[in-house]
Amino acid sequence: MLQLRKLSKCYAAAGGEPVAAVDEVTLEIARGELVALYGPSGSGKTTLLKLIAGLLEPDSGSVVLDGRDIWSLSESERAHYRLHELGYLDQAFDLLEGASAAQNAAFKLWLTGNVRRAEEIVEPLLARLGLGERLRSRPAELSMGERQRVMLARALSLAPKLVLADEPTGNLDTARSREVLALLGETSRERGAAVLLVTHDPQAAAFADRVHALQDGRLCDYTAGEVFPVRTGRRERA
Repeated sequence: MLQLRKLSKCYAAAGGEPVAAVDEVTLEIARGELVALYGPSGSGKTTLLKLIAGLLEPDSGSVVLDGRDIWSLSESERAHYRLHELGYLDQAFDLLEGASAAQNAAFKLWLTGNVRRAEEIVEPLLARLGLGERLRSRPAELSMGERQRVMLARALSLAPKLVLADEPTGNLDTARSREVLALLGETSRERGAAVLLVTHDPQAAAFADRVHALQDGRLCDYTAGEVFPVRTGRRERA
């Protein structure tokens, strides 16, 4: 399904010396598999997801999904890939302030012309994520954790082939985190999606088929119980 082949991305640092945010990462994720990726803040996890999502061009290497290198596609073809084949949950809550939780979750469905089916698709997803009573709530009425779950419902609304989740439990308590991780596991097993989850959540390993770590941009083995520091603000109501 997904193949990363010696994927690299460097940035210029002070003094002009390039720093490898992602350093020759090679990884394969099969259809129906959930892979968790741990690492400290600044290890390159978010950069890696943006490379896979087609939002950031690599310096070298390839991102191959179903036999297609996404960086050999045109910009319009990559946009089609992001809309129709990819479910991408990043750490920015890109919600429409005047729209309800259900309407925000249905945004990708509207873009693809699935307006009539939007309600029947997103409302069960939101209920699965504990937001069944919040369908008509506006973003200003939602906690950070609730907004995060609305974004996850949006990411999963079109049954994507590939799901990329950047710290999807970062603003959630333990119980809500387990619900999100369980849904991602269900998405991989029952819907046949390939799921890559980058996280600091120690619960994630229990839901993953494989666990890796990223250190200084390089993929490496993960030691069970290893704790990576994370810089976050105070956790809000989930």
